[in-house]
Amino acid sequence: MESATVSIALLILAGTMNASFTLPMKFTHRWAWENTWAIWSLWALLIMPFVAAYLTVPRLGLVYAQAGAKIVVLVAACGLAWGIAQVLFGMAVDAIGIALAFTIVLGLSAAMGSLLPLFQLHSEKVLTSAGLGVLLGVLLVLVGVSVCAIAGRKREHASTMERKPGMSFAAGLACAILSGVGAAAMNFGVAYGGPLMNAATAAGADPAWKTNAVWLPLMAAGAIPNLFYCFFLMRMKGTLANYSMRGTGAYWGLAALMAFLWFTSSLLYGVASGRLGELGPILGWPFFMSLIVIVASILGIVTGEWKGAGKAPLRIQIAGVAILVVAVVVLSTAGRSL
Repeated sequence: MESATVSIALLILAGTMNASFTLPMKFTHRWAWENTWAIWSLWALLIMPFVAAYLTVPRLGLVYAQAGAKIVVLVAACGLAWGIAQVLFGMAVDAIGIALAFTIVLGLSAAMGSLLPLFQLHSEKVLTSAGLGVLLGVLLVLVGVSVCAIAGRKREHASTMERKPGMSFAAGLACAILSGVGAAAMNFGVAYGGPLMNAATAAGADPAWKTNAVWLPLMAAGAIPNLFYCFFLMRMKGTLANYSMRGTGAYWGLAALMAFLWFTSSLLYGVASGRLGELGPILGWPFFMSLIVIVASILGIVTGEWKGAGKAPLRIQIAGVAILVVAVVVLSTAGRSL
């Protein structure tokens, strides 16, 4: 009971930080999207995972050797798929806003990232009280996400705000959907990275930080498509010169802040997932995703993304968030029955 309570508290903190990580991008308006995303990728996907693994996992090279190349490659493959989804996510945020992008991407990710490991790795748990609670919670997540997506579409039609040039709403929506399907690969990496975590613990790593052995190959592989696409855009559009633009020195710090918020949220998710036991990646993932959607929706309202859209779309969005709150309660109840 106490372990589940602490895990839920960690997931709440992680969800809040993850939902907030793109906010600094709103203040890097003189940089192109690819400028900010490239610096974020360097910090969040390469530097921070390496530092975290190096400081918390003793004999890191031996850990990977003991787990075996097959497991490391599998985790890295999940990271590569997730990295492609992150590129699409960044494009979706730029096109359709924080609230709607988070809602669609994380809702789809919650469903796929939870159900596939449940049926593939723990099929015997499906008909238990915890398993049925997870199924009900994920169903509510999908319903809540669908309602929020409807609200976002109505907002687009009703909004009187001036839309900035760039990707269309339809294209942004397509990016969000594809990203949601691929984003679940991060949780697959955690679910299939059990041998890495076991080897890290055997090497003397604190059990709370054993997931850091998974984050390093997963995120390093995820950095490849992110950096490749960013530098492709900078070369094609000539935006590499933006890094030397006067008055943008603070943007480097804002991109680093984005990385700190995002990577710390991932660390906290890893700790919480480990504390929930063998169903951690299955139960903790939709809980984590739902919390991110809830906080992102609130941030979207506070930062003016719904300004001029009228009352009806906002009411629908609030209804969707309310359903997600119920989903969180159901998932937390399932966690307490583990």
